[in-house]
Amino acid sequence: MAFHAVEDCVHFKHNRAMTGFRPGGNLGWAVLVLLVAAMATPARAKDLALISNKAGGIGAITMADLVKVCKGQTGHWPDGKPVTLVMREPGSADMKIVVEKVYSLSPQELRELITVANHGRSDRPAIIVANSDEDVIHRVQSSPGTVGLVDVYSITGAVNVVKIGGKLPLEAGYPLHGN
Repeated sequence: MAFHAVEDCVHFKHNRAMTGFRPGGNLGWAVLVLLVAAMATPARAKDLALISNKAGGIGAITMADLVKVCKGQTGHWPDGKPVTLVMREPGSADMKIVVEKVYSLSPQELRELITVANHGRSDRPAIIVANSDEDVIHRVQSSPGTVGLVDVYSITGAVNVVKIGGKLPLEAGYPLHGN
């Protein structure tokens, strides 16, 4: 089997003649510069929202109480329903803001905290790690007393958005704002 250079291919020669494209020409350098710039730009932290179940969820929470819920230190809501938090993987880019602002832990320390918080709660874990925002929303909507953390642009009408410290997502001063 013989191999030949791309430049020797009849189709390549035809396309180059018709379009004027030259590998390594100005267009090639421009594309390369754009790709390098895009890779060097830091990922923007997402704006997250706390959501609750529509049937018996909460409407507002203080930042101090949110920290307690997130650390598995709150077992029941005032109405008696058990508290469960559903969140994304602690090491994911989506959870960076929560790991920094709510937990003040490394992702590995947070994974250990989740294990400890769930110990002895076999009937209903304190913290559940979900694979996607859609999974978080599904779990929250199907279980009263459950709250979850999702990207604000993933919110659906199936859940309620919870105010944190009197603020809704995208309002100035909201604590889970990405930047």
